[in-house]
Amino acid sequence: MLKQHRELSMSIRRTIENNEEDGIRPSKTYQSFVAAAGGHRELNFIEKDVRNYITREELERFSAKFWSCGQQVAFREQAERESDAADFHTVIPCATKSSIEAQFQDAYTHAKFREVQAQFRGKANCITRLKNSALGYSIYEVGEQVSRSIFNKFAVTYDSVAAEVKCQCLLFESRGILCRHALSVLSFEQVSQVSPRYILERWSKKVKRRHTHIKSSHDEPLMEPRSKRFDQLVFRSQNICEFASESEELTAILHRTYDNVMAEMEALKAKRKGRSSLSHEDANLESVNELQSPPRIRTRGRPKNRLGSKLEKQIANATKKKKTKILSEINVFDAASAAHSNSNQYQGHVMNYQLRVPAAGDSSLGV
Repeated sequence: MLKQHRELSMSIRRTIENNEEDGIRPSKTYQSFVAAAGGHRELNFIEKDVRNYITREELERFSAKFWSCGQQVAFREQAERESDAADFHTVIPCATKSSIEAQFQDAYTHAKFREVQAQFRGKANCITRLKNSALGYSIYEVGEQVSRSIFNKFAVTYDSVAAEVKCQCLLFESRGILCRHALSVLSFEQVSQVSPRYILERWSKKVKRRHTHIKSSHDEPLMEPRSKRFDQLVFRSQNICEFASESEELTAILHRTYDNVMAEMEALKAKRKGRSSLSHEDANLESVNELQSPPRIRTRGRPKNRLGSKLEKQIANATKKKKTKILSEINVFDAASAAHSNSNQYQGHVMNYQLRVPAAGDSSLGV
């Protein structure tokens, strides 16, 4: 059957897709079509067409998913840049006069600070009462009014020596935010600043994102020189670290030099504060470009020599030689066995002829 005459109907395609989802092999699917049609000649397609259709459908689904993932990454990168610019150039006003809220306002991003601010607003519905205190360790009972006549009670412990506060609701342990009950106790204790352990770095707007130094096809042209400088510094620093790790003296020299260089660079950065256009602190909404597709890069195709091809050839040649040797030994053994069996048969015929006794009426012997 010619290729232009082979065609899969809509019902056939739907059946193939359903069987593929159920894990049925293409050969079984084709055999079911043959059985339903009454023979191979009754079908206007072959088994290869079924396999090609499955491969083509899988490729189309993979391409769609890959394109969707690329678009999602681009959207998220664009949203991240816009939120960074908004975090550094706009300020959300505090809901209360608390210095702790101002501390979170200065450290956290807008999205996370809104969640913290909701806890400060909810602090107005809490009533704090001291139950026990000894050696700087206090136990409080915080009642939260959830309706006109219903109060939920929570036990909150505060250690003034270690500056630690812990609530029974475990909101900080689950979401990384101090709850309204803990904030109410801190206000009762007249604490002006919380411990740095309660300001998580992952929510900070000043966090250093290491993935921004890695070269990507989504990067703006403005970011390419920075990525190149980063790659050069990483390469040279690796060589320096390998050389300095040979002895303690070289390591100490590298540490001293590193401290001096860091101090010099920080001083220079302080003088040029606000001039660098590549840092997150100096990003603005005007510098953020519209969402664009990644640049099209022409590929070179499959390499002529794959990695490991030489080793595969050596293994294949050794296996082939081993099989050839085994087959030759088997052929020699079969030939020897056949010759031995033929010799035994010939000797048997000779012995039968020599030991044959003439019959009484055998006229050929003249008896």
